[in-house]
Amino acid sequence: MGTGFSKKKKQAKLMQEQLGKMQSQLQNVEVIGSAGNGLVSITLTGDNEMKQIKIKPECVDKEDIEGLEDLIKAAYQDALKKVQSSSMQGMETKLPTGMPNFFK
Repeated sequence: MGTGFSKKKKQAKLMQEQLGKMQSQLQNVEVIGSAGNGLVSITLTGDNEMKQIKIKPECVDKEDIEGLEDLIKAAYQDALKKVQSSSMQGMETKLPTGMPNFFK
């Protein structure tokens, strides 16, 4: 177990440190997902915590609660995709070279 093992061990430690930094950076990320041309919007943090939900009054209809539920779900899915996209983009560009590409 010569220098090859030592080199891989250092690379693994560097990767672990960089993943830790990326996780803490994601906590500061906020994205807004929306649906229905902005009738419903949801703000999520990088660790998927819902910070805010906004519903415009004109989309509230007592006769169509199901439609409002669908808009909320769609806005959440939009925000979640944005969080996942930003987290994967950061991981692909910040991982140390020489390590296997786990994200493709």
